Amino acid sequence: MKKEYYNFNDLIEIVAYLRSENGCPWDKVQTHKTLKKYLIEESYETLEAIDLENDDKLKEELGDVLLQIMLHSQIGVEDESFNVYDVINGIAKKMVDRHTHVFGNDIANTPEEVLVNWNKVKNKEKGFKKISHILDDIPKTLPSLMKSYEIQNKAAKVGFDWEDKQGAFDKTREEIEEFIEASDNMDQDEKESEMGDILFSLVNVCRFANIDAEVALQRTNNKFVNRFKYMEKYFAKKNIDMNDLTLEQLDIIWEEAKHEIG
Repeated sequence: MKKEYYNFNDLIEIVAYLRSENGCPWDKVQTHKTLKKYLIEESYETLEAIDLENDDKLKEELGDVLLQIMLHSQIGVEDESFNVYDVINGIAKKMVDRHTHVFGNDIANTPEEVLVNWNKVKNKEKGFKKISHILDDIPKTLPSLMKSYEIQNKAAKVGFDWEDKQGAFDKTREEIEEFIEASDNMDQDEKESEMGDILFSLVNVCRFANIDAEVALQRTNNKFVNRFKYMEKYFAKKNIDMNDLTLEQLDIIWEEAKHEIG
């Protein structure tokens, strides 16, 4: 089935064949549940490509995300529950129904006004009449930082929020000081609970600063790994075992890494 250029219908056929009796042993045994982790992995790899501003990598990673959608859709065909055209129809209908300022008579001149309209239509569609209904609708599988942001953002819409960023800063400082003062006398459950309060309040600070906490932490994770690799490479060239060095000695090259690679 090799071709120079494949189209969408070709992809449908390829995935269906991979899942068929004569297809791929790995693809044939996959289920919606076993594929969950791959959708998450491919999504994060797509985010990385965006951060790298690498269009070729982004194109490839978007294809990997699309493959996950196609696999789930083929499983839907086999279960006689839905197909990829049902998926396309559903999202197309949602875009038309929720963009009432484009396809209807509502007015929205700013991104903020668009979000107000979007949520108004969404809440009506789902029959949400209380904020608690909206909070319950937040996906339970979201990464915790993202979920914290969504919870706070939804609660803020009914005025349950600090008046300004100073309130969020003060609350975070208070939570950290409480933890420092009392952590030695806490059991493990209490420590986790109090640390959760700190993290939740830090997400609130991010929200007031228009920072995505999940993205910010991922950037720092990547930054740490890159600097550590620099340090590791530096000592390897000098045939020095990092385990034989003090933290102060390691920190000197760490600072150099910060200067060299940012």
